Amino acid sequence: MFAKRSYGHAVDMTPADLTDNQWEHLKPHLPPQKPRRGHPNADHRRIINAILWIDRTGAPWRDLPEEYGPWRTVTSRFYRWQKAGVWDRILRALQSHKDAEGGLDWEVHYLDATIVRAHQHAAGAKRGTQRSKL
Repeated sequence: MFAKRSYGHAVDMTPADLTDNQWEHLKPHLPPQKPRRGHPNADHRRIINAILWIDRTGAPWRDLPEEYGPWRTVTSRFYRWQKAGVWDRILRALQSHKDAEGGLDWEVHYLDATIVRAHQHAAGAKRGTQRSKL
C-alpha cells in the first residue's frame, strides 16, 4: 500500500510521512547526511518524519513512537537545525520554487496575528495593577 522506509528496517510508511516526491524536493536543502568527521548522522528523512509527527499530533517529544528513533536524537537535530537557520533556508527555497511554478498566490498565503490565538494568560493587565476609577 505505501512505500517502504529506508531506516534500516522495513516498515510501511504512514500516510502522513513524506512521499518520495516531497523528499526529493526537500533533500537538496538539507545539510550533508555524512559529516566530515565523526559517525554519520541518523537518517534525515526519518528525523523529518518524526518532527512532522510531533507537529501533527502535538505530543511531547518523549512520546515519539520508537519507529522514528530516539526522541533525544530528533530534538537535538530539530534545535540544532533551528539554530543554524536550516529551517528558514528550507522555507525560503520551497517558497521560491513554488512561486516560480506559479503555485503561490501571495495575496492568499499569509499568516498574521488575527489567525494565531494567544494563550489565555496573554490577555489583560498585569496582576495587581491598580486601575484608576473615573
